[in-house]
Amino acid sequence: MDSHRGLTRCSFILNRFDLQIFAEERTEPATPRRRRRVREEGQVARSTELNSFAVVSVGLIAILLLGKSMEKELLSLLQTFLSNLHIVTYREMNLSAVISAETDLIRFFLGILSPIFLLSLITAVAVNVVQVGFHVTFKPLAFNLNRLNPVVNLGRIFSLRSLVELVKGTVKALAIGYLMYRFIKADYPIYLDSLFISFPANLAVITKLIFFTLIKILPLLLILAIIDYTYQRWEFERSIRMSKYEIKEEYKQVEGDPRIKAKIREKQRELARRRMMQEVPKAQVVITNPVMVAVALRYDPEVMNAPVVVAKGERLVAERIRKIAEEHGVPIVENRALAWALYKSVDIGEEIPPELYKAVAEVLAFVYRLQEKEVA
Repeated sequence: MDSHRGLTRCSFILNRFDLQIFAEERTEPATPRRRRRVREEGQVARSTELNSFAVVSVGLIAILLLGKSMEKELLSLLQTFLSNLHIVTYREMNLSAVISAETDLIRFFLGILSPIFLLSLITAVAVNVVQVGFHVTFKPLAFNLNRLNPVVNLGRIFSLRSLVELVKGTVKALAIGYLMYRFIKADYPIYLDSLFISFPANLAVITKLIFFTLIKILPLLLILAIIDYTYQRWEFERSIRMSKYEIKEEYKQVEGDPRIKAKIREKQRELARRRMMQEVPKAQVVITNPVMVAVALRYDPEVMNAPVVVAKGERLVAERIRKIAEEHGVPIVENRALAWALYKSVDIGEEIPPELYKAVAEVLAFVYRLQEKEVA
């Protein structure tokens, strides 16, 4: 008894849950529908290293173009600040001097650094658009309780993606640090000599050294960006892969369940047969094979250019057409060749083709003669 209940419960569970969900691995590429869905959720393949490389490159170009004016503005700012420094004491603070220094500082940032920040922002947005296209979604900002779940967060922390990001950040920091050390060490004598020259000249030398050091690091940033972009694309494609079962379920959602569609088509055929059978009593003649095929023709010279096929079928449908024709007194004529030709070449509701005019006209003439004899 207990074993029977256990089998019944197992069968109930198997009916409720399809085990293919758990058995199949996600090995199939994502469908366009899934790609649109994950994109709407904010899940895209995007490389932050590519953004960093582009922003640094544009920033260096902007500094190269605006370097002279920036240097003049900075020297002017320092000169103003140092000339007013003797006014500021612990006992007495000249408010106008402080405000003047702050104004010069703000003017410096707005006039010189703002174009660089603006160019960097535009570059970051442009690189993102190039990578993933233009799409605005607020779903990633929506409140999600899973973000407060410590188990889920621990899973993210110790995931493969987090490990890759940690390794990538460590390698990047070590590589850039090593290159900076090598370049600074190579230019170390120039740094020492700059201590014995005037401040403006010292500032120009140090700025050029830092600028060219950053330029030398750009190839490394480009290599890291290419590697990271390739990995992000691979990781994204891997994360959105689907199982064969998921593809089938998605097809059912989009196209409909094949079993339901088959039932709908069967209902449609049944309705079409019923409408077709309703037209048989209005026909002038039914041409048969005599058993395999039956075709009902209707012809009204006042409204029709040629006879029209109002019903046709084979085997059981043909038998049904003949039976209805007999019940309503519609003439039945046996003509094997003509019946097959009409069945194969003319759809229901269509006029017969010109090449069959003569054969059909002979049948109709025969029917009209019979009807005239019956009336006489």
